[in-house]
Amino acid sequence: MSSQTATPTKSASAPSQEDNFHTDQVMTITGGHFMHDTFSAFLPPLLKEIMTTLGTNYTAAGSLVIFTQLPSVLNPFIGFLADRMSLRYFVILAPAATATLMSAIGLVHSYFALMLILLAAGVSIAAFHAPAPAMIARVSGKRVGTGMSLFMAGGELGRTVGPIVVASAVVWWGIDGIWRLAALGWLTSAVLWWRLHDVKADPNRATPSLQTMLPRMQRVFPVLLWIMLPKAFMVVALTTYLPVFMRDVQHADLWISAAALTILEGAGVVGALLTGTVSDRIGRAQMLLIVLILAPILLAAFLFGPDWLIVPALIGLGLTAISPTPVLMAVVQDEFPDNRAAANGIFMFFTFLVRAGAIAVVGLMADRGGLSQAFFWSGVLAVLSIPAVFRLPAARVYRGGGA
Repeated sequence: MSSQTATPTKSASAPSQEDNFHTDQVMTITGGHFMHDTFSAFLPPLLKEIMTTLGTNYTAAGSLVIFTQLPSVLNPFIGFLADRMSLRYFVILAPAATATLMSAIGLVHSYFALMLILLAAGVSIAAFHAPAPAMIARVSGKRVGTGMSLFMAGGELGRTVGPIVVASAVVWWGIDGIWRLAALGWLTSAVLWWRLHDVKADPNRATPSLQTMLPRMQRVFPVLLWIMLPKAFMVVALTTYLPVFMRDVQHADLWISAAALTILEGAGVVGALLTGTVSDRIGRAQMLLIVLILAPILLAAFLFGPDWLIVPALIGLGLTAISPTPVLMAVVQDEFPDNRAAANGIFMFFTFLVRAGAIAVVGLMADRGGLSQAFFWSGVLAVLSIPAVFRLPAARVYRGGGA
């Protein structure tokens, strides 16, 4: 089925301005996503230092990541507003706020103070991520999968660069000197203001109420949750605990452990670019099946293969384990063309709930049986996501998307 059928209210004749792919706007928002997520990626590489300084265990250290995501409970509300008014200033100002707060991690020396800083950073992260994907969808025309791939690739690239940036800053200035990096976030917000402050965000003033979304939500979101929950254990094991795994299990230093995360996230950039774009061609479900089947196999190769296989396995995991999100977000945008920001906010809210629970469970497994066992069982659980793909709404899993 052609992707034109995903928005039945639009004319099937000559393409309108809304059908066009606005490259300049897509790339500006994508660049902002890159810089923003560079700073939001500072925490995992610093977890071992925090564990040493504060004397925490795996569960307590990993739970710090939850505090950055707790404000995601605001995402449905932010998304609801974004469908009705322009929230572009959230996207413009968030990089400066996130950079300032994440760069202040090295200035605090108590768990409670660190928790407060990360909660505040989480508010900024939520303020960026709830409206930004809907903005991308609006300026991507009929190529929503491509636009979402570019947007997510920008975030993955930021999470690739972030660990190396913060590790370098720690080497140069010490952990209490990384506050200097905040200037880059303010520069980013200045550029975004210059490029986006007079761009009409064009929210849909006639947006249907949330009540009209409910029937479709009841069909779509349970399936998405089924896909998201089992795979989340493997994703958080890799993206949250990989630097600690490399140091405690592989006995690597700060640089090597940060490099491992950079390799994973770097491959995730390519994966994010490919999955959404390819799903425009072969279908959302087909793309999800490929990555969900391959990821647990590659995790087993990482855990049990010879040392020379570690880097190739990390590259493969980046291409598969952390790359389904653009496809899932494209499904959400396909299914709710008139409530895109609100639907994305709800999706991000569920993403937080799933991820927070997975972080706690993997941390508990690591405290009780070690990180190797926690990684292994996270891969086993991820297999349970595969059957859910066959329950995706058939009418919306389509080919085409138009170039």
